[in-house]
Amino acid sequence: MMESAERAEAAEVLWAAQRDRTPVDPLTTGYPAIEAADAYEIQLINIRRQLVEGRTVSGHKVGLSSKVMQQMMGVDEPDYGHLLSDMVLPEGTPVGTDRYCCPRIEVEIGYVLGRSLPGEGCSAADVLAATEYVVPSIELIDSRIKDWRIGLADTIADNASSAGVILGSARVRPDSLDPADIDAVLYRGGEEIARGNTSAVLGDPTEAVAWLARKVASYGVVLEAGHVILPGSCTRAVDVRPGDEFRAEFEGLGSVSVGFVHSTGQHRPRN
Repeated sequence: MMESAERAEAAEVLWAAQRDRTPVDPLTTGYPAIEAADAYEIQLINIRRQLVEGRTVSGHKVGLSSKVMQQMMGVDEPDYGHLLSDMVLPEGTPVGTDRYCCPRIEVEIGYVLGRSLPGEGCSAADVLAATEYVVPSIELIDSRIKDWRIGLADTIADNASSAGVILGSARVRPDSLDPADIDAVLYRGGEEIARGNTSAVLGDPTEAVAWLARKVASYGVVLEAGHVILPGSCTRAVDVRPGDEFRAEFEGLGSVSVGFVHSTGQHRPRN
């Protein structure tokens, strides 16, 4: 375990990396005593800092939700991060890659809650009952750690490598489709570059949302009505370059698109 002063120092390191868009060495190298519990505390330090600046929580994302990724990281459960208000990006508006260190995208469905979820004991049935609609989404991920050389504690501390999300226009009630069996295809330009099925997410992405509700309850957090919950990607992550145009198509759910440019002339505030 880390001392509280070390957690504050590590949080400042990540804060500066995001602010200056300059990745840093893995925290697991500089702070060998770091554990998952420390990493969540570091994540929360920087989330609270952004809330003080006026951002709000728009939802959460689940990471490491495939068995392959868990085995690679040597863990037996997912991790999670926060989605803040300035991370929900409008579809159709170009995204500047210079806002990020090393951006990638992932394809997943999103759950938009119509009412808050219970915490302890939350089940997949609770999630489906509370979900107002399911939406196609592209998650934008980024690592403030150099070259994505991340261990479990690195990605947790770095807000689960969260950077943004683009939601498609489709709105489908969860009882109108099977969230556990949706085929998805990702295109760059007109070329198919990735394909997957939502069953890759813990066998059923709804289970990932239920896990998240139970997990954050231990920190006194509630998944609230109106929140967007991203359960995890059903395809591999894809690197992003200026000029890339992506479209993700979901069987029975519609599509979502995003384009990238070098710079939009807009940056996150430097603090």
